[in-house]
Amino acid sequence: MTLDTVKHAGETPDTEQPWAELGLKQDEYERIRSILGRRPTGAELAMYSVMWSEHCSYKSSKVHLRQFGEKAPENDALLVGIGENAGVVDVGQGYAVTFKVESHNHPSYIEPYQGAATGVGGIVRDILAMGARPVAVMDPLRFGAADHPDTKRVLPGVVAGIGGYGNCLGLPNIGGEVVFDACYQGNPLVNALCVGVMKHEDIHLAKASGAGNKVILYGARTGGDGIGGVSVLASETFDDSKPTKRPAVQVGDPFQEKLLIECTLEIFREDLVDGIQDLGGAGLSCATSELASAGSGGMRVELDRVHLRDATLSPEEILMSESQERMCAIVEPGKVDRFLEICEKWDVIATVIGEVTDGERLEIFWHGEQIVDVPPRTVAHEGPVYERPYARPDWQDALQADDANKLARPATAEELREQVLKVISSPNQASKSWITDQYDRFVQGNTVLAQPEDSGMVRIDEDTNLGVAVATDGNGRYAKLDPYAGAQLALAESYRNVAASGARPLAISNCLNFGSPEDPAVMWQFAEATRGLADGCLTLGTPVTGGNVSLYNQTGETAIHPTPVVAVLGVIDDVNRRTPIAFSDEGHLLYLLGDTKEELGGSAWSQVVHDHLGGLPPAVDLDREKLLGEILISASRDGMVDAAHDLSDGGLIQALAESCLRGGKGARVVVPDGIDPFVLLFSESAGRAVVAVPRSEELRFTDMCGARGLPAARIGVVDGEAIDIQGQFSIPLAELREAHEATIPALIA
Repeated sequence: MTLDTVKHAGETPDTEQPWAELGLKQDEYERIRSILGRRPTGAELAMYSVMWSEHCSYKSSKVHLRQFGEKAPENDALLVGIGENAGVVDVGQGYAVTFKVESHNHPSYIEPYQGAATGVGGIVRDILAMGARPVAVMDPLRFGAADHPDTKRVLPGVVAGIGGYGNCLGLPNIGGEVVFDACYQGNPLVNALCVGVMKHEDIHLAKASGAGNKVILYGARTGGDGIGGVSVLASETFDDSKPTKRPAVQVGDPFQEKLLIECTLEIFREDLVDGIQDLGGAGLSCATSELASAGSGGMRVELDRVHLRDATLSPEEILMSESQERMCAIVEPGKVDRFLEICEKWDVIATVIGEVTDGERLEIFWHGEQIVDVPPRTVAHEGPVYERPYARPDWQDALQADDANKLARPATAEELREQVLKVISSPNQASKSWITDQYDRFVQGNTVLAQPEDSGMVRIDEDTNLGVAVATDGNGRYAKLDPYAGAQLALAESYRNVAASGARPLAISNCLNFGSPEDPAVMWQFAEATRGLADGCLTLGTPVTGGNVSLYNQTGETAIHPTPVVAVLGVIDDVNRRTPIAFSDEGHLLYLLGDTKEELGGSAWSQVVHDHLGGLPPAVDLDREKLLGEILISASRDGMVDAAHDLSDGGLIQALAESCLRGGKGARVVVPDGIDPFVLLFSESAGRAVVAVPRSEELRFTDMCGARGLPAARIGVVDGEAIDIQGQFSIPLAELREAHEATIPALIA
């Protein structure tokens, strides 16, 4: 076969090309021809196809994501925002923290272990590329019905992949979520988050500047695994009615990644790079085009210098391969030798594959023949932008009219007790320790809080005890009922979780998981959720630093619930002042903060007891959330509370059960006058938390709440070895623990 060179492409305009098989639309292919003034070469077609895929170009979501910049709140802490590998915030004392959450959904369904493992590896490299040392990971997960046979296939593999890769890297897994719902059957959501720490002066960006600077590819050899991988796989739905693109899922090697991390950090310490980019989705196509696009010149690459695992790979396959554990650096000529010495020390393969030019083109050669000659911005940053049609679905009114508040409630105290145990032992509310025990939560010795706490927290300075807390949340049931409110409820819960631990929320990252953008109903959900999140961040003062959009989470006509996952990062001056969820001291007073209303739409109770989804989700009051956060942070800092737990899925009874089991102490609860015990226990009204207050601090705490206008009702005391809802029922902690902890192992066994 004759190599398809730039010259040959110009001479053969009528050659048929497999643009449709590579996921391009006809108008997109014609636009590429217009940009180049000729047909593309095979290598150019490969690059445009992966870089213009939904996963890489955000072509269906860009018009809505702009709101995150247009509505961004003023925030002096933001150092690097949207557009880089990850956002960076100032946390004080000269430290900066970078964090990001991304998806690896479709690959994790095809090959659960490697799909999840390489999701962790990819997000870790994003953080590393910013100049930071990765210090912790988290994993928000969604699976199909807990009792479905395929969940038994997918869940153990995903968990093993996350644990295997993260544990080998020596990174603590400090939080996340596990949610089961039939809507995720065939489309599990495997989102991965990483947090990294650096000094301000250590921040690095993805750009290639300085004519004559060398382009160095280093890390693992390039292989055939993941050719077209996530970039193609995540850009269409699964559909049993037709063949589906299912290219090889990437294969991870955490030990190679560990060497790559330490090698890169030493390179940073010696100030040897001018720009750096990890190789993830779209592989070398992405790294070279993005570096050149963000720089001040062009780039020339000798593709035959790339170190390969498979010598039979074609140039197109090398450009599309998503083999893991690879980075691309821009290095001044005088620093190349030292760069290569450090790579050799860490047993990391490194090769100079090109250089920055003073032109405006990305030029790639294969054994002396030019196979790519493109304007890099057209590949990396000027792809298609679609204004997809969207419309509120016809069924939305009927769904919201099906009011969960009208469902049959328990008629007796005994029935109420039975329903409490049923909810607490349900897969979504049950203990996830079978899963989290497979993750190392305390490696490196700086983990302060981890699952099942409200947020994960790590110490980043051992002398001052400066720390950061991160929480992830998202409720697809709420978002199905009202996407705008559902996104804000995800933001509010994550914000509340961080504040409950004593940390001050600073910024967010998000992973927006939705069905096919070609469905107007799904696009309406996306548009509403994005608008809700942007408005909510503006009110709370928490800018969006970056994130990920995952579309086409759909099988045939069946889409997942709209699932915006929101990660909030906060800072705490002294981790010794953190607030755990555990009720650990008898005699402490229990206070319920916030207003409890009859809000059961999308609730755990409606799902578990009635298998029902309908009505409206809880109302959102972001000003109240902000006030509650201020109270929780002040109370933690000043030693007024010994425990705090936000109220969300499962309501007050879920929070009481988790706090009592965590601390090994019971609680006596008095139902306030004028409130239905059922509503008190199961309502999922937002803007609430339960706190344990030492008696010596009660007056100071209630005075603070009263002065700031936050409702605070004393509802009980930490006491005994049971949860005793006085006048209703009592459940011994031993019985509660058995119900809470037995569910997941029984399902997976």
